[in-house]
Order: sequence, then structure tokens, then C-alpha cells
Amino acid sequence: MNMIDQTDKTHPPRRSMRYDTPAELFASLPQVRDLTQIRPRADEDNLQYLFRLRGSTTPEEAVTFTSFAALPTVAAGWGYECLRQMADHLSPLERPLMQDIAAWIANPVPGIRYKVMREALWAPSRSPSVLLGLAVGWSTGGPAPNDSLRPPPWRTPQAVNSAVLSCLARAELSRRPIYLARFLDMAESLFRIY
Repeated sequence: MNMIDQTDKTHPPRRSMRYDTPAELFASLPQVRDLTQIRPRADEDNLQYLFRLRGSTTPEEAVTFTSFAALPTVAAGWGYECLRQMADHLSPLERPLMQDIAAWIANPVPGIRYKVMREALWAPSRSPSVLLGLAVGWSTGGPAPNDSLRPPPWRTPQAVNSAVLSCLARAELSRRPIYLARFLDMAESLFRIY
């Protein structure tokens, strides 16, 4: 007799990618083509393509691919972790918004998302944290409670990509490959959960 353990609270891994292959992504979101030079091969899966981008002369394209390939909420969470690793490169003025983004990641309710979006929209400059705040605001719906119009599907990944790459650009040239490697190590774990 097969008994089901009622005390087991384990959940299967949640899907983290929009599509199973990079070819599907490129067909569905043509905006990713505008931001990348290296095209996926027909027989490549997401992880193989990520590795190929990472080993290329433009490994930053792996950041772009991750931003677009991951589901919007997953991409925003990954972007937050990237910026958090570079906290020393964020200005003190960016920290309150980063705390609000962290609160949304921990509890992704619309009220927090609207607050993050409002702060990002009214920010005096487009810093990495502000770009990430915009990504959060567009990730799961309209930017305001009374706005039923959903943003286009490329909005969040484009903002995540800009947030991560602009933060990376703040690092000293010699440190950028180190940060980029850390970001892509984290990205790799996302691609292992389909």
C-alpha cells in the first residue's frame, strides 16, 4: 500500500524560465535580439547557451539573456541579488529603495510593488536601484492599482538588464570580471530549475 506522508511540506521546484529553449525566447521576445550579437543554435538548451555566452568575448550578453529568459519575478530577484553583491557601489540614497525591493521579494504583494514603482518613477535619476525598482513595478501587472493595462513582456527584463549592467559599470575595470562571474554563477542556478 502506498502511504502519503501528510507531514511532508516539501514543494517541487517552481519554474524559473519563460521558455525551454533560447530559440523559443528569441522567437517570442524579439527585443532580446536587439541587445545581443550571439544567436542561439537550434539544438541548444538554455544552460548550453548561457555557457556559450559566458565564454564569449562579450560575456555581458549572458546577463542580457538571463534577464530575458527568467520569469519576470525571478529576473527581478536575481537582479536584486546582483546589486546586493555590489552594495558598496550603490549610493546611500539607493539603499531605502533596495530595502523596499527586498521587502517585495520576501512578500510579493501588490501594495509593496506599487510603492517600489512609485519611488522608482519619481526618482531624480536612473540609478541601478531605480532601474531595478522599475523592473519590480512592471513584473506582475500594471504600475498602479487603477491601471489595468499590463506592460509589454520585454519591459521587466530590459530594466533588469540595465540595472545589472549599469551597476557592473560602476566597478573598477579590474573587478568587473569578478562581479560578472558571481552574477553568472547565480544565473546558472536559475537555469537548472525549469
